[in-house]
Amino acid sequence: MAAKKQEKKRKQNSDAKNVTDSLPSKKPKLNEKFKKPFDPSKKLNDKSKLGQSKSGNDKNAPETKRERRIRAKELAEARKKKRKRHYTLEQELASLWEKMRQRNISKEDRSKYISEALQKMKGKIPEIASSHVSSRVLQTCVKYCSQTERDAVFEELKPHFLTFSCNTYAVHLVKKMLDNASKKQLAEFISSLRGHVASLLRHMVGSVVIEHAYQLGNATQKQELLLELYSAELQLFKDLTLMKESRLLDVVSKLKLQKASVLRHMTSVIQPILEKGIVDHSIIHRVLIEYLSMADKSSAAEVIQQLSGPLLVRMIHTRDGSRIGILCVKYGSAKERKKIVKGMKGHIGKIAHDRYGSLVLACIVSTVDDTKLITKIIIRELQAVLKDLMLDKIGRCPLLQLLHPNCSRYFSPDDMAAFSLSILSLSAKSELEVKSETKSLNDEASSDEADAIAKITTAGANESASSENADFIEGGKKDPSIRRHELLVGSGLAENLIDVCIENAGELLRSNFGKEVLYEVATGGAGGILHSGLDDKLNTLHEAIASLAAEPKSEESEQEHVLENFYSSRTIRKLIMDSSTFAATLWMKALKGRCELWAQGHSSKVIYAFLESSDAKISKLVSKELQPLIDSGILKVPEHKKPGKEG
Repeated sequence: MAAKKQEKKRKQNSDAKNVTDSLPSKKPKLNEKFKKPFDPSKKLNDKSKLGQSKSGNDKNAPETKRERRIRAKELAEARKKKRKRHYTLEQELASLWEKMRQRNISKEDRSKYISEALQKMKGKIPEIASSHVSSRVLQTCVKYCSQTERDAVFEELKPHFLTFSCNTYAVHLVKKMLDNASKKQLAEFISSLRGHVASLLRHMVGSVVIEHAYQLGNATQKQELLLELYSAELQLFKDLTLMKESRLLDVVSKLKLQKASVLRHMTSVIQPILEKGIVDHSIIHRVLIEYLSMADKSSAAEVIQQLSGPLLVRMIHTRDGSRIGILCVKYGSAKERKKIVKGMKGHIGKIAHDRYGSLVLACIVSTVDDTKLITKIIIRELQAVLKDLMLDKIGRCPLLQLLHPNCSRYFSPDDMAAFSLSILSLSAKSELEVKSETKSLNDEASSDEADAIAKITTAGANESASSENADFIEGGKKDPSIRRHELLVGSGLAENLIDVCIENAGELLRSNFGKEVLYEVATGGAGGILHSGLDDKLNTLHEAIASLAAEPKSEESEQEHVLENFYSSRTIRKLIMDSSTFAATLWMKALKGRCELWAQGHSSKVIYAFLESSDAKISKLVSKELQPLIDSGILKVPEHKKPGKEG
């Protein structure tokens, strides 16, 4: 039995083996190819296959880097042609643009290329103006083309201006069109913006177009753009905007608009703009100023809170923007003022050199009580560029505000008006409150008593207002003299100012703007603030100026002598009249015994100033030498001092 089973098993194995042998072999043995004889024709066929793979027939063959780049470029071109309708036209325009924008090209050649480009674009301008390539071509064409060609482009683009105003690339074309537009075309464009000003101002790109149109427009066109932001009625009815009044309060009063309705509309316009941080444009600054003039206490405080910080730095480069900055500093809380100052960190030098930004700095150093913060951020950055600031007309303003606060010699009437700005709803005591108090008191008192109370209340309000303007401390609790001493003397700024004046006395004296800073430093500042602990330094400065005056008179020198230079001679004259210490130093070191030499020209005014000194000791000191020069006619008395010229 067992033998039968073994025989059956052998038979099955042999059958399976036969089946396996009949199937084709998948894996040839490794040494089989070496057993086959060499076939030269087969090798030749292999070489031909290799050549075919190199020629590109074999897709599995590896590509070189150059081949991959070429294939990728071809694919990209094919995709662009499929995606862009005017791709071929754009390529042609780009080629023409490279020729027309060259600087050394003749006008005739440029005109020829521009005409060719405009001819190719005719009828397709609205379709291709949004492309970053063709929009640049159009800008160049608009800039250099003839007026007829420019008018044709304007007419073709006119229905699409609003769309293009929100396009990242086409917006530059719109601005270029406005720059080269005629008065009629500009008026048409501004009219096309009616009803869309608020929505475009909320758009990051569209706001640029509104600002550009606002800057280019005349007073009437600016008013037209602004009034649309004030009220829904003014937006709907164009005839209402044709008025001379420019202030919002006057417009509301004349048209008898509801104040609450106007404020609601303006809030709906302003809030999205502030939330998006679109605050760089002057038209927005103007709207904010008008809003603050009418806003209630909570609305005004909310706007100030939103603006206090780095956002304000982007606004103070315009006239209205700087006024908003001043109002934020005056009416902001201590926390908000801290944010404003910290937001300026790293930008103080640039702000100080800005026409309007310097006024905000002057306001900060005169208002903010946190002198440690001001010293750490503002004063330290000013000290790094002290000489440049002293020689700059604008940069010296924060320094002069500390040396001589609110001086009309250094700040224009417009600047002084900006310093005294106030928000009625946030003022400590507005006129409306005064009137209401007076009325309530009138109800309780007799007529005579009421009149007396009204006078006292009004006088008190006027006195507080005048003291605010004089001391410029609205919102600040610290004594102005203490704050000023801490910022000027305690911070080390005064010592640095004196050192710079000593090192650069000649340059500052001969400078139209630097001479005034040197004068304030040399006289010790308003109220003699620099005399507290810095007298030795001031004496060194006086001696440095006297040393320059003591230099011999030489016609060969390229630089004018300080006693003969127009600016320096007048500065020294003022110093002699206002500082007896300086006058004595200058006389003893430079002029005693040599007055006859300087008795002619600009220097004669310096010599005569000793007799005009407010200190009688100085006049007595010099009279012995100067009186003979006057009697002999060598030293002439100034015209305004002659007896017959007074009055």
